[in-house]
Order: sequence, then structure tokens, then C-alpha cells
Amino acid sequence: MSDTHVPSRVFPRARQDAETAKTGISTPQTENPAYKLAFQDLDFLLREDLRPVRFQLELLKTQLVLDEANIASTFVFYGSARIPEPAKAQALRDLAVGEEAIRIADSLIAKSKYYDVARELAAKVSQFPRDTEGKRHFVVCSGGGPSIMEAANRGAADVGQESIGLNIVLPHEQAPNPYVTPSLSVQFHYFALRKMHFLLHARALAAFPGGFGTFDELFELLTLIQTGKIAPIPVLLYGRDFWNRVVNFEALVEEGVVSPRDMNIFKFVETAEEGWQVVRDFYRERPETGVVLD
Repeated sequence: MSDTHVPSRVFPRARQDAETAKTGISTPQTENPAYKLAFQDLDFLLREDLRPVRFQLELLKTQLVLDEANIASTFVFYGSARIPEPAKAQALRDLAVGEEAIRIADSLIAKSKYYDVARELAAKVSQFPRDTEGKRHFVVCSGGGPSIMEAANRGAADVGQESIGLNIVLPHEQAPNPYVTPSLSVQFHYFALRKMHFLLHARALAAFPGGFGTFDELFELLTLIQTGKIAPIPVLLYGRDFWNRVVNFEALVEEGVVSPRDMNIFKFVETAEEGWQVVRDFYRERPETGVVLD
């Protein structure tokens, strides 16, 4: 009996049955949509009733992609898709027509320095070593789009490291920036699932100047930390002048709607080295997290 082989499975794999189903005979019964295998029936999967299943699939697919890439934690970058790369800033100014358009172009150009800061920070964090189990930590993760997101993925590419892009389907045409690692470029239909995946593995986050999308993503994180739904992580706000101009944090405290201690959830920073130092100090002061930073 020592040479007896026990098969690992007796049912065919789903892929095998899917291939077999393609070669079936054509009859009124087999041509009817009801006969399609459920997981091959796109019309069925897109029904309103199947939304919970689509939620599950969108949650699971990205998790499997990260697990199979040995990614244990991420360093997330939020920021505007409109801030130009410094080298291309003048082109934005040249295209501006009218006093207001020129003012806005100049404002965006003034913030173009953060493209370089995000790129430098991403390069620094991307070089964090694997742990003893071969798991990767502080892998750069962005929304996969242009501007600040591109800078983050580009910084990782500068030092030969992979990075994640969590893109989303929008009404206007868009594509992942060219610096996202293709095997780590994921597209979402649901904003909620995308935001969840931004934070599931995040062990640090940098928020650069941005608009509605950046605010949405950032303030959800601040709320989760404030309410204790997730453990604190380092939250870096790049551009003190910008953030204090567009959000009156002190007024929130003065009005009594935010506690003074909630202002400790985040840190204002300006440079890549300053931001990385905040992250290092955060984890040195909290050895219970298990994150070891030299």
C-alpha cells in the first residue's frame, strides 16, 4: 500500500468545466442564457441583485493580488491629480487663458514642489527591507493616477522597487500612470472598496495637497483613528500652509466639535526626510506594533 496514490481532488476544476462548456452542442436549451455557467454569465453577474457578490469579488481580488506578491504592509500616498510635475509646470501656465485661469495655474505651479517631495519620500520608504518571513513592508500604494500619485509610483520605480496603483473607473477616460507595477495595478468599480483597500494594509500615510477626493480619503482615515475603529498610524500632512488655509483645524477645536488631542492624529511636514523621521519615531515609541525601524 506504500505506493498507493490518493488523488488530491476528484471534482474537475472550475477552469476545466468552463472550457468544456465552450465545446458543447448547440440546441435551443444550450443557447438560452439560463444555461450559462453562473460565473461565466456576465449579464447575471451585473444584475442589481448581485451587488453583494460584486462587493465580495472586488474585496477578494485585490487581497489575493497583494498576498501573492508577499505584501504585508503599505505606505499610502494621497494627493491631487492636478498638481503638475515641476518640469512641466510652465506648460500649464502657457495654456492658461484669462486672469483667473492664470491665477489657478500659478497656484498649482507653486505646489509642484510636492511632486518631487512625494517622489523622494516614495524612494525612501520603498527600500525598507523584507522581514524574516520574506514579507514586504511599506510598499508604496497610490490611486494609480497622475500628478502626486504618479510621483509616488515613480519614486518606487527610481530605486527598482514595485508599487501598487488602486485605480477606479470614472466617466472620463483615464489610465494608470506608467510607473505602477503592472501586476499590482488594480481597477475598482466601488469607491468604498477602493478606500477600504487603501487602509487595510496601510502602516503610514502621506496626504499631499488635493481636492474633494483627497479630503474624502483623508478625513475617513482621521475619523477611523479618532473613533478607535483602527489603531493609530503615522499620518503626514504635506503643506502646512495649504492645509491650514483650506481646513480651519483650530476652529474645529474652538467650536468644541473636535477634541484638542485629535490634533495629534496627524503631523504637518514639508520634506521627505522629515516625513520618514516622523514614521520612524512613531514606531520606535510603539514597540508593541511589531514594526521595527532602525
